[in-house]
Amino acid sequence: MNYQARIDAARALMAERGLDVLLVSNPANRQYLSGFTNHDPSAAGAAAWIVLTAHAGYFVTNFLYFEGVRETMRHLEPVRAETRPLPGVIDLLKRVPGAAIGFEGSWVNYSVYAKLVEELGQERQLVAADGLIEQLRAIKDADELAIMRRAIAVTDRAYTHVVKQLRPGQTEKEIAWALERALRDGGADGMAFGPSVAAGAHAAVPHHLNSDYALRIGEPVWIDMGARIDGYCADLTRSFCVGSAPPEYLEAYDLVLRAQQKAIAELRAGLTGKEADALAREVIKAAGRGDEFGHSLGHGVGLDIHEMPSIGQNSSDVLRAGMIVTVEPGVYRPGWGGVRIEDVVLIKPDGVDVLSAAAKQPVIGGS
Repeated sequence: MNYQARIDAARALMAERGLDVLLVSNPANRQYLSGFTNHDPSAAGAAAWIVLTAHAGYFVTNFLYFEGVRETMRHLEPVRAETRPLPGVIDLLKRVPGAAIGFEGSWVNYSVYAKLVEELGQERQLVAADGLIEQLRAIKDADELAIMRRAIAVTDRAYTHVVKQLRPGQTEKEIAWALERALRDGGADGMAFGPSVAAGAHAAVPHHLNSDYALRIGEPVWIDMGARIDGYCADLTRSFCVGSAPPEYLEAYDLVLRAQQKAIAELRAGLTGKEADALAREVIKAAGRGDEFGHSLGHGVGLDIHEMPSIGQNSSDVLRAGMIVTVEPGVYRPGWGGVRIEDVVLIKPDGVDVLSAAAKQPVIGGS
């Protein structure tokens, strides 16, 4: 990873926004700039902070991580805090010049913000810098693309392995655990999320939580899953019935598949998120089922499972070559179930490369 190039790009955006200093502790943004991986629960408990100025960069951590950082990090200067990292950050800021200090407003909680204000005084201005690093992360470089291809391939293989063994009577929780085992056995460092399995009427809930409900022949099922490798996420959804599928399900499946195929065929750099979303949404609306497609068509994927850009009805984000996004139309009917089909694609100037490869089948197994 060319971390120095990312630091340089962040500095250019700092200059555009009039920032003298930038504070970074959001785990994904911090990893993007440094390679340091730790999934902190909050800014107050962050294991490390990056303090970036126009001409210097510091990585502030404490005893728990300092030696490992000192031995491996070359593009940022390691700084050891005596206790927790945040007091060390404040001490460093008091020695670093600059009036305008950017911080991650969507990550830093109020108690941390208030502490910074109290300690830094009125002569220093805290400025929310939301989206600054995130917009850099939206375009994947060759190293990131290679890692994500690995995560997607592991996800495809794990799904294929588990779905071949599905039988009526298995519960959502049992299948989710089988998927997690297969992902781990296949090389995943962890889960991007879930996995989530929804069967029967549960498939009408787009973010269903796994339960003890058992698979039944002819009922809707969807599986949503993703490996995490070197911090980067994959995302895959497949829908099917076990054993056989009633005509109503096959009709819904065909509609969602056609909507996805149209979007994939026409997605390209230059479209807004709203325009991209409409490619699939208009197919579903034309079938009289627009009200059953209640979520966005997709989202960016990378160090976070949901990141820039947004692909939805109200999104003004512009798709650019090098972005990696999901394409996941769906229809859902309470009391019956739902169908969602999701692939991850790479945006190109004149189209997309589909990175997901797991088979799409409306009916699987069942004996």
